[in-house]
Amino acid sequence: MSLTLLGINHLSAPLDVRERLAIPAGRLADATRSLAHRPGVREALILSTCNRVELLTEQEQAADLRSFLRDYFSIAPHELDPHLYEFREREVVRHLFRVASSLDSMVVGEPQILGQVKDSYAVAREVGAVSSSLERLLQSAFAVAKKVRTETEIGSSSVSIASVAVDLAKRIFGSLQRSEVLLVGAGKMSELAARHLIAQGASQILVANRTPERAQRLAAEFHGLAVPFADLQTHAPKADIVITSTGAGRHLFNVAEAQVILHKRRGKPVFFIDIAVPRDVDPGVNRVDGAFVYSIDDLQQVAAQNLTERSREASAAEQIVADEVDRYQRRLQSLDAVPGIRALQQQAEQLRVAELDRSRARLASLTPEQQAAVEALTRSLTNKFLHAPMTAMRDAANTGDAATLEDLRRIYKLNS
Repeated sequence: MSLTLLGINHLSAPLDVRERLAIPAGRLADATRSLAHRPGVREALILSTCNRVELLTEQEQAADLRSFLRDYFSIAPHELDPHLYEFREREVVRHLFRVASSLDSMVVGEPQILGQVKDSYAVAREVGAVSSSLERLLQSAFAVAKKVRTETEIGSSSVSIASVAVDLAKRIFGSLQRSEVLLVGAGKMSELAARHLIAQGASQILVANRTPERAQRLAAEFHGLAVPFADLQTHAPKADIVITSTGAGRHLFNVAEAQVILHKRRGKPVFFIDIAVPRDVDPGVNRVDGAFVYSIDDLQQVAAQNLTERSREASAAEQIVADEVDRYQRRLQSLDAVPGIRALQQQAEQLRVAELDRSRARLASLTPEQQAAVEALTRSLTNKFLHAPMTAMRDAANTGDAATLEDLRRIYKLNS
């Protein structure tokens, strides 16, 4: 078995590459199922967020994950391969623990990534792509993330992508008092953005979503106004700030539409904060006079300014992750001793029972109480004789001493 992770993220690939590999939530189950059916793959999970796409697999034999990405997304090797990273075994464990703990995020300490990992895990379980190996690894990752949150202050000064977006808008305007905002998309990211916008004094929030009920719920929660998704171009000119976070997979605002919006605003600028991957706003809109477009990668600059105050807590969190990786590896190694210990116990029990059967006639005159005493005595002696070799097996496994473990199996004839 081989634990392998292949992926791209905000550090390894530009946005135009990441958006080509983004998997909408509605297609994640199909993609995970396809990966799990790939030759050589025994278990699989796909993590797809605005900042990363990662394939986590347990392999029975070498599986070509690169070709899966190329085939599934119809992307040429020269466009994809330079941006890929790959981890194996222990480094997979470390990477996953860091991702779940938000140490590998664009905004270190942001809380959304753990929920996204859990969502991917739920999908993988639903399609039958996760069993013993990845189940154990993912449950450990969730526990490590919780420990990092509990034992450090990494989340106390952190900001989500949504709050960074709002911070950027505030820097642009100086103040968000009396500003009007159009939220395109009513998902978690839009909800977080709305909370921050209201806290900063936004006077009116418009919400557009393909599902009208979701737009109405979010608008009602923040005393805003739900508008029809089909009427985006009608309502966009009212907004000083347009924050988009959809899974449309296409540009909702192109250059021509932006020109119309600016014309209707009579020269007042409009700021598009596009936190969707793939992007909702055509990057060419930036060339339109009075239109300013900021993508998710642009948010990294704002996030970096908070890095100093988080660095101390991030360092403490990294130490927790390192310790937990060591602990997880020791647990895995100790599992190597389990088959040998069980075989040794079964072997000893068979010998014990055989010797009692051989002496059964001579013990026939014993009372039931005496026979029970003999049974207990033989079990106790057997356990005492087994204690030393079983302890040696566990110690060898815990220290990764494969040679000693193999010697013990050979001495006690446990390999046959």
